[in-house]
Amino acid sequence: MSADTRTFPESFLFGAATAAFQIEGAAFDDGRRASIWDAFSRVPGAVIHGDNGDVACDHYNLYRDDVALMKRMGLQTYRFSTSWSRVRPDGGPLNPKGVDFYSRLVDELLDADILPWLTLYHWDLPQALQDKGGWTVRETSDLFTEYALDLHDALGDRVKVWTTLNEPWCSSFLSYTAGIHAPGHYSKTEGLLAAHHLLLGHGQTVRELRARDESLNLGITLNLTVPDPADPSDSRDVDAARRIDGQFNRWFLDPIFLAAYPADTVEDIREVDAEAVEALEAAIRPGDLETIAQPLDSLGVNYYHGELVSGTVPQHPLESGDAPTDRPGGSPYPAGDGIHSVDRGLRQTNMNWEVQPEGLTRVLRRVWDEYAAPVGTALYVTENGASYDDELVVEDGDKRVHDAERVDFLREHLGAILDAADAGVDVRGYFYWSFLDNFEWAWGYEKRFGIVRVDYDTQERTVKDSGREYARIIGARALDLAHATGS
Repeated sequence: MSADTRTFPESFLFGAATAAFQIEGAAFDDGRRASIWDAFSRVPGAVIHGDNGDVACDHYNLYRDDVALMKRMGLQTYRFSTSWSRVRPDGGPLNPKGVDFYSRLVDELLDADILPWLTLYHWDLPQALQDKGGWTVRETSDLFTEYALDLHDALGDRVKVWTTLNEPWCSSFLSYTAGIHAPGHYSKTEGLLAAHHLLLGHGQTVRELRARDESLNLGITLNLTVPDPADPSDSRDVDAARRIDGQFNRWFLDPIFLAAYPADTVEDIREVDAEAVEALEAAIRPGDLETIAQPLDSLGVNYYHGELVSGTVPQHPLESGDAPTDRPGGSPYPAGDGIHSVDRGLRQTNMNWEVQPEGLTRVLRRVWDEYAAPVGTALYVTENGASYDDELVVEDGDKRVHDAERVDFLREHLGAILDAADAGVDVRGYFYWSFLDNFEWAWGYEKRFGIVRVDYDTQERTVKDSGREYARIIGARALDLAHATGS
């Protein structure tokens, strides 16, 4: 290899990720019933253009073609989620047709020599369970564990990597406190209770799966950020960064790895809503935190951008995941008052998210040093991607998408992972988000994150330049630093 080439270890996994509700469609086929996202997307103004997931990418019917495309692109692993509403509709008895779909998908992946990386929960709680309180009630944790064990009964002979939850910050604070995601509630108390019961369900599931098969790779995926103070010499800005770190990162990292919620953040929230903290403390039963802190084989790190924050500069309130719709979007931070996001002048995606690759290096180094390394938990970047305004063009009869900005984003973040590895971080894989353009939650079909373009009218797939570049990198197992952008 030349000096202009950076290589990846032979064991490093290259993959891509999706989520059931965002791509499957077939919303009410073969026994599947409504999830909270089916219900929420039908609330006027909840999702841009009134979009829903009824058809999405029709992956339920096109999965064989999609797996064949993954194989042609050289993907080694595919991170997908199973739909609770398809496997145990309404949270009730097992649905054999729903289970059979995932069994066929797993077989297709294995036949293509692609490692199945299964996520049990990517936000599609059965609406019938939400009607009984959703994640704010403890019973949902137990039902989640039952659902997980049912899937293990069906797939455990072939699926060896199990992720419990995707981004519990989103399915608690963004969903029950900010109202931006389903079920669209605005309650600090509900957000805290949901976060605890999500983590409890995670811990219970890891414990039970481990008891069944010690050889399984068990983990969870968290979305993490790098909160920097706008002025490191100003104590108010430093405190703003501390508060965001506590409510975004440490609220989940600490109980998972340290069996405790961060004490400073608990007091931050108590100052603004003592009743919410009292409700949380009443919900934590003896042994809960020990259950949550099960040993893990892997931690998935989802990273999109960092945050430059201030407690003094009133540019705009920090409301990560701003609602693009007619519904109001509150802050997902229970103690976020007085914290503002500051524009540092970096390039931005069309989500208005800053492109900050070095933040990924810092996230990986921090999580490795403070949490994962002491207990031997390996790290994987399980989501990282960007939305841009793609344009389909036809050149000599060949359909192309020249997404040079996404090519740069991909390459820069893969370089950031190599920087972390060079610093001693045990990071073992990368999953681009997303394999396909898809239903992007409250943004509907307005935003495109895929390395494969989807024509939602015809369901035609077109590999973008970013997908071609990713395939080239996978084939070479290296970053060619001199390689032309977008080629």
